[in-house]
Amino acid sequence: MGRPDFEELEVYKLAESLANQIWEIVKKWDYFTKDTMGKQIVRSADSVCANITEGKGRYNDKDNRGFVKIARGSLYETVNWLRLADARQLITSEEVSKFKPIVDKLLPKLNAYLSSIGHRE
Repeated sequence: MGRPDFEELEVYKLAESLANQIWEIVKKWDYFTKDTMGKQIVRSADSVCANITEGKGRYNDKDNRGFVKIARGSLYETVNWLRLADARQLITSEEVSKFKPIVDKLLPKLNAYLSSIGHRE
């Protein structure tokens, strides 16, 4: 069995970077914040990566497109949690400046990736 090819996708690399940066932020939060908001934001960010990879591993384009759409929804959810974390002063402006460029690139990359997936069943 060969090495999975999702690791070469720029969209995957961006999603993985975002998820790892969020993990580093959330693990510093207090128990209550981790247990409520932290779990949600980590799950949504991890879901972006997971759905890109699961879709890539499917044998047909229809399934792949479906998983990429789920990844896109998870990215929107992640942005929501980041906005709330910022409003609740759980993240610093320095932390925001680290992941904002990734978020700004990731949505257009996800849309471009979705458009690039063929239409064979």
